[in-house]
Formats: sequence, C-alpha cells, structure tokens
Amino acid sequence: MTSLFEALRIGAITTPNRVVMAPMTRNRASATGVPTDLMSEYYAQRASFGLIISEGVQPAAIGQGYPHTPGLHNDEQTAGWKRVADAVHGAGGHIFLQLMHAGRISHVDVIGTQPVAPSAVTPAGQLFTGSGNKPFDQPREMTADDLIAARHAYVDAAQRAVLAGCDGVELHAANGYLLNQFLADNSNQRTDQYGGSPENRARFVIETVRAVVDAVGGDKVGIRISPNGNFNDMAETQVEETHGALLAGIDSLGLAFLHVGEQPGFAGIKFSRAHWSGVLIGNTGYADNDKIASAHALVESGGADAVSFGRLALANPDLPMRIKEGTVMNEPDSQTFYSGGAKGYTDYPTL
Repeated sequence: MTSLFEALRIGAITTPNRVVMAPMTRNRASATGVPTDLMSEYYAQRASFGLIISEGVQPAAIGQGYPHTPGLHNDEQTAGWKRVADAVHGAGGHIFLQLMHAGRISHVDVIGTQPVAPSAVTPAGQLFTGSGNKPFDQPREMTADDLIAARHAYVDAAQRAVLAGCDGVELHAANGYLLNQFLADNSNQRTDQYGGSPENRARFVIETVRAVVDAVGGDKVGIRISPNGNFNDMAETQVEETHGALLAGIDSLGLAFLHVGEQPGFAGIKFSRAHWSGVLIGNTGYADNDKIASAHALVESGGADAVSFGRLALANPDLPMRIKEGTVMNEPDSQTFYSGGAKGYTDYPTL
C-alpha cells in the first residue's frame, strides 16, 4: 500500500513525499509583476512539500487577471523567479511555476486594453481591479494571430522558467482561465477548427501543450484541469467528451503530471485516472471538509499518486510534518489572502 510519505518520480525530479502545495493567487508581486523577496521567503518556507506549484503566473501582459500577480514575460520577472527558485532549492525543495493566462477574466483597468478570449462572451460577475470591483469587460474574440501569440507566450514563459532554474511549469487549463475557456462550450462559441465539437474545443489546449513540450521537454510540463467546474462563469455540457479528447491528445507526450481539481457533480479524479497513464495529482476541492483523510485514502487506494493542498498549505508551512505527526493545524486567515505584505503570508508559525 502506497503512503503519502513515499518518494515519487515527477518528471525529472524525485519528491520526498506526495504532499503538493497547490497554486494559490496571493497578490504579493510588485506592480510590474516582479516576484519579491517576500515571495522568495514564502515559497522557501514550504520547501518540505514534495512539490510546490506556484501561484498563477501570467505568460503575457495581456494575460494578467488581477493586480500584483507575477508575470514571466520579461527579464526582470525572470530574474525575480530565479531568486524564488534559488531560495526553494536552497531549502531542499522543488517548484513548478503555474502559467495562467486569464483570458476574459480580466479588465482594461488591469491590463490597459480589451481582454481576449475564444469568443466575445462576457463572463457574469465582477473583478477586483485595484480600484474596486467592476463588471467584467466584454472580451475580444481571438484571431488566428492572437492564437499564435498566446501559444508563443506559453512557450516563452516556460523557457524563462527553466532558465530561472525552476523544475518545470504547470499549464493552467482549469478554473475558468484562458485554456479552460476553450474547453467550455459556454465560453467557446467559435465556428472554426477551435470550436463546436469536443475535439475542436480541446485542439488549442493540445497544441499549446505540445508546443511547450517541444520547447522544454515533457518531463518539465504539467497541466491542471477542473472537469465540470463552474468557477468564473464556466459551464460545460460535454464534460467527458471534451476532457476525454484533451487527455487522449496529450497522454502520449510524457508530461510530468496531470493535476485534477475535483468539482461538484463529477468525479474528475476517478475519470482522469481511467484516461491518464502518467502521474496524477488530485485535489479534492472546496467541498471536502476532511482533506487529510481524503489524501491518505486517495494515495493508498491508487486513486491518485499525490495530493495537493491549498488553504492548509497557505496556513501551515510545515504541512507534511503536521500531517505525518497528526498535530494541530494553523487556521488560515481569509482576510489576508490577497491583502499584500507579510501578515497572513510569511508569519504562520511552524512546529
């Protein structure tokens, strides 16, 4: 029976345990998207996790969704991520950077221009822009040139991540951001080869994954999905068909991992395990009130190879030790999730 505390080969690295830090937006980068020294400290504090997956990192300026999120599309940002990677590695850890193009989940006040998306469909809801909450802008439907530019941005960011010394990248195809927007039929209403059928809706994601793999190698690339997710006004009516087409298109590429966020109404981790031959990282989602027990059960049953934790990782820098020893957990302070500064970020106590 496999344990959470057994080593695991993930791409080119071997992790000391199967406890993964999930990507979480924390809004602590500079105004120009440069990772700060505080971010280096935050990630280095969590080096005992088998793998750290960073917060979402915009691969292009037009891909930014929120204020003070980090980028990876210029030399200053690359140098900032090198400082983060050096700090994590110096503490004995491993880190993949999550590449997150926000697509339509943005605003002109954040990026200075109209957001882009598969189709000109405005998401419901509002976005915090730095000067209050505002309704989402209507996005501009991506042209053929836009698609090429977006693919190139992912490739360039992945190459920069490797140059910075990071262990790899995770492509964010979940939670309503750009790649997920292509998969979901309510946000993708295209009539060309990138829309209509499940195979067509999966096409841009598959092409992007292949391009990144060609650039940096499959052992440095992971992908995150959230089948049946509704966050950021997503709605999918062909969940199995679309994600089945996606997984069929990338399963042979030798990726480091598939990261699956469980969503209400669909057993995404179980579905993915049946359609994926590589390493699978499961996240049991917000609705799971006993994540530690679920993590043990998932790994011990073979339902997943590793399990990622969000809020527990945020509040417990030494979470693997706390799980192993069965000790009390720090409670996360939701008021400081996105507030900036060290409070609620680097000041959670360790054992």
